[in-house]
Amino acid sequence: MADEKKVLFSGMQATGNLTLGNYLGALKNWVDLSDSYECFYSVVDLHSITVRQNPAEFRQKAKNLLALYIAAGLDPTKNCIYYQSHVSGHAELSWILSCFTYMGELNRMTQFKDKSAKHADNINAGLYTYPVLMAADILLYQTNVVPVGKDQLQHLELTRDIAQRFNAIYGDVFQIPEPFIGKAGAKIMSLQDPLKKMSKSDENPNASIYLTDDKDTIIRKFKRAVTDSEANICYREEQPGVSNLIEIYSACTGKSIDDAVAEFAGKGYGDLKLAVGETVADMLAPLQTRHAEILSDKAYLDGIVKENAEKAQYFANKTLRKVQKKVGFNEKIR
Repeated sequence: MADEKKVLFSGMQATGNLTLGNYLGALKNWVDLSDSYECFYSVVDLHSITVRQNPAEFRQKAKNLLALYIAAGLDPTKNCIYYQSHVSGHAELSWILSCFTYMGELNRMTQFKDKSAKHADNINAGLYTYPVLMAADILLYQTNVVPVGKDQLQHLELTRDIAQRFNAIYGDVFQIPEPFIGKAGAKIMSLQDPLKKMSKSDENPNASIYLTDDKDTIIRKFKRAVTDSEANICYREEQPGVSNLIEIYSACTGKSIDDAVAEFAGKGYGDLKLAVGETVADMLAPLQTRHAEILSDKAYLDGIVKENAEKAQYFANKTLRKVQKKVGFNEKIR
């Protein structure tokens, strides 16, 4: 790995469909990082099975996500794009790190409490130890920086604590990762409840724009977007629905918020909704075309999967062998 480049790790779960919020808030910004960082972008499918999955659907969703990474502009020759489950080091390191993680730390994880409430019929051990696997994901590649939202910051702090604890016992084994503070992505809210983030797990299909939605569906969803009764297009806290539409329009066109608001001066909400819908559909059209091309070319996609898994496994094994030696495991005979 090039010494001059710091390592960046991130990933998305292979459940649901990626939304416009995922794209504008994260994925679009990832594309600009490959020249500055050694980037590992995982389809984190091991994490996904804390919730029961239909196997056939799950495989397809994982494949769709990996193809979306590439369609969005991530070059698989510059970035390591791979399935988490194809690199055994994630699970192996997770077990070792679980022996250096305290119950009290896991008990404080707010996401476990939130997910337990949503899946009361399946509160499994994997859901509880999920943050340890996340720590393994990050530490396996000697990661320097991790792009995280507020909801994952607690997990990164735990990762740092585990790494520092291990290093205090065995020496400088792990790089201590820092949160990545880069260009802020647009914060896209639900079209049906603009006080909460757009989510791929939202039960209301009209609340989210999915990256694979066709143009008619996108425009229909925007026409149904919740606004208010003021009939005045402004960007302010008191009008969260309208402000969300302006935010989306600004992010998709590159125009400033002020310019976007000025463009709709004297116009109605119907005009705004239609313009935003058409702008989003036009922006996503090339990505959707490329995504379909990638999925239809099995040899191309299989080649990327194989090559990137081998690359990820190579770097993962370097860390894993060091960790195994430190804790006292016998070395494999090669």
